[in-house]
Amino acid sequence: MTIASAAWIELLNEIHADAQYGIVSADENAPLVMIEYSSPNTNKPLHLGHVRNNLLGNALANIVMANGNKVVKTNIVNDRGIHICKSMLAWQKYGNGETPESSGKKGDHLVGDYYVAFDKHYKAEVAELMEKGMTKEEAEAASPLMNEAREMLVKWEAGDPEVRALWQMMNNWVYEGFDETYRKMGVGFDKIYYESNTYLEGKEKVMEGLEKGFFFKKEDGSVWADLTAEGLDHKLLLRGDGTSVYMTQDIGTAKLRFADYPINKMIYVVGNEQNYHFQVLKLVLKKLGYADWSDHITHLSYGMVELPEGKMKSREGTVVDADDLMAEMIDRAKETSNELGKLDGLTQEEADDIARIVGLGALKYFILKVDARKNMTFNPKESIDFNGNTGPFIQYTYARIQSVLRKAAEAGIVIPQVLPANIELSEKEEGLIQMVADFAAVVRQAGEDYSPSGIANYVYDLVKEYNQFYHDFSILREENEDVKLFRVALSANIAKVVRLGMGLLGIEVPDRM
Repeated sequence: MTIASAAWIELLNEIHADAQYGIVSADENAPLVMIEYSSPNTNKPLHLGHVRNNLLGNALANIVMANGNKVVKTNIVNDRGIHICKSMLAWQKYGNGETPESSGKKGDHLVGDYYVAFDKHYKAEVAELMEKGMTKEEAEAASPLMNEAREMLVKWEAGDPEVRALWQMMNNWVYEGFDETYRKMGVGFDKIYYESNTYLEGKEKVMEGLEKGFFFKKEDGSVWADLTAEGLDHKLLLRGDGTSVYMTQDIGTAKLRFADYPINKMIYVVGNEQNYHFQVLKLVLKKLGYADWSDHITHLSYGMVELPEGKMKSREGTVVDADDLMAEMIDRAKETSNELGKLDGLTQEEADDIARIVGLGALKYFILKVDARKNMTFNPKESIDFNGNTGPFIQYTYARIQSVLRKAAEAGIVIPQVLPANIELSEKEEGLIQMVADFAAVVRQAGEDYSPSGIANYVYDLVKEYNQFYHDFSILREENEDVKLFRVALSANIAKVVRLGMGLLGIEVPDRM
């Protein structure tokens, strides 16, 4: 059975009448979903792994919101602990009072350099001690530098004013750097929590659980949860010296969040190496009497991202920094666009803006088109291609449609609210209307699966089909006025859905290219 052309045109009229087609707004009774992403450490800049995390978290927040939920975007900053003390100690020892102003470096990069410096000096110490006949384990335990870092952490936890002042100063340098990176990346948060505030809340809850007999203490004074009955093992909650671990902080943060907001669901966007951690967190919260909301915790577990050259390590300074990566992508976009003549006739300012939109669009799309749960390799060169399943290909098609619409407007063509229904449509045109109509279901599915890649690949399929249509059918040169009007309207609605879909992924689309 074939559906009459008139029915297809009526469907296009409905889509055309809805400027936010496929997007459902939240009403006051909508569920509140909190999404945690980013979770950086204040001892180093954001890197490629954080880029995937931030882009997924931001896109997920947009998609969950587009499905009629209220959303709170949140970040937990890991601003305390031994790794933070390593940067602080190295700056104290080797920094000569260097600051972001005096060095011209972004604060997060400056602090990251001292994290790398600590590791270099520590390794040298260990090697020296091993030459004197110690085993590796003995040398690591005897390292004066590592022991100083541990002492610094104990002083920090005891509130030592000097250590706290140094910590405050260096963390503020890092926050300024992070803010700049987040701005460039186009991501943000409604509420930021800091581990330095939440770990004490967690400690309190753990001690309470110990008193009630939910947890047990070992001879060294460390506190553990026995989860063997639930098919897991023993999990450390507090070290013997009373210092906390990540789990302690996550218990405290969860408690604060559910006190701050009437959350219906909590989604953690965290790498898949933490799968076990979140299984444990749910069980521990349940034991602590938070069963009603521990059931509403979801872990969006995503795979690692590597470069064609392989793995990255922060300590050794072999990490691809988020700022450098974004700058490189923008440069590549400028180079490629110039070679293809896509920036001809634009002012310097316009060309720079398009290079930014295309470079960042290439980066975001390449990462988001992959199923979040899979490991992936990010290939900068491949991502910037103007052909194939890439951001620039989609952006270029959008700009092409905008050019068609500008010419149509110059020719005095105005799309009516209701298109004439007496046109014979080709199979290709009917297929395109069906694809545009599918957008609402794609957004719904992406919301159910927590999967931005569903939207990315849908948008690519849509523009691929449109490009074939553009190639095979004339739009503005069509002689039948009604058919011409229909094709302009179809093009406009495809552009609208592309803009909305890419917007959910946090990707801008340029009007000209």
